[in-house]
Amino acid sequence: MKIKVNVKHMGKRKNSIEEKTCEIAGRPGTVRELVLAVVDSQVEEYNQRLEASQKIPEILSCLTKEEIEDKAQGGKVGFGQNYGEKKADRHKARDNAIQCFEDGIYRIFMDGKPLENLEDAVDITEENLFTFVRLTMLAGRMW
Repeated sequence: MKIKVNVKHMGKRKNSIEEKTCEIAGRPGTVRELVLAVVDSQVEEYNQRLEASQKIPEILSCLTKEEIEDKAQGGKVGFGQNYGEKKADRHKARDNAIQCFEDGIYRIFMDGKPLENLEDAVDITEENLFTFVRLTMLAGRMW
């Protein structure tokens, strides 16, 4: 099944949020199943990118001035290479995603409405638009 997900691109000056299609297995019936399906999909995509980058050696990499400026606004200028050789562990990623949802590290919105509990039933179609929002904890003191 294909679902639509809003993705924020760091450092983009114009459209910083774009809609992306994510291929997941099956049709999730609960929020927990949705989270696990998305994690499985993203782990598989990451591992495939890692394998592809290891097979094809990069001869020459360079960045244009615009790419450098965009990446600088995002906080990191790099070539997008993964220099590690460690694949993502699907089971650890699944456990982490569930724990982070329960701890309020991120929120999920389906068509603008929040999904609150992991056991809530959801009726997902390919027309639904999902937004995953990672929340940032602010540190500081109040005097």
